[in-house]
Amino acid sequence: MDTLDNVKELQPSKEVISELRQTGTLKTLQKGDLLLQEHSTIRNIPIILKGSVKVYQTDDDYREMLLYTLKEGDTCIMSFLGGLYNDVSKIRAVSDEESEVLLIPVEKLGILTQKHPEWNNYIFRVYHQRFNELLEVVNAVAFKKMDERLLNYITSQVKLTGNPSLEITHEELANELGTARVVVSRLLKQMEHEGLVQLARNKITLL
Repeated sequence: MDTLDNVKELQPSKEVISELRQTGTLKTLQKGDLLLQEHSTIRNIPIILKGSVKVYQTDDDYREMLLYTLKEGDTCIMSFLGGLYNDVSKIRAVSDEESEVLLIPVEKLGILTQKHPEWNNYIFRVYHQRFNELLEVVNAVAFKKMDERLLNYITSQVKLTGNPSLEITHEELANELGTARVVVSRLLKQMEHEGLVQLARNKITLL
């Protein structure tokens, strides 16, 4: 079975699948490969067929914060809206592992939207999911302490990968959460002392 048939929740008709295959371009990304850069022109809308892609926003001091992670079956709704209204990208998207992405040209979006109601339903479901995730980010930044945010992040990544160990540096963790490395290191040591995690070089295991 083709990977496109496995795109969860899209469940398009054979006509839509055929159209996506004909108009889209399949691209393979390695871990760390850039899918989309901030301020760049949006020419394609990605659908994640395999793997995962992290979406970040950067402030004026070049500090990054993770907004959400795109998984199999997802598309980037911010890219979709930017492409639809001929706007530049407001986010940076980076592959978190080896991933396969189907790139749909923005000029095809109007045709898909007009011809296929199930495509519209898919976009609205993704929009709803992304909106809820962004609300969680706002809630975490505004109301939660950093130790709680850090533990929530580690837990969510473990659930996402299915691996109890997370291979990441303290610097990378700090960038994901929009804080300083020394803060992350101190909190991780505290969490290890409390028996919540086990630390190794560039590796965190959730206990």
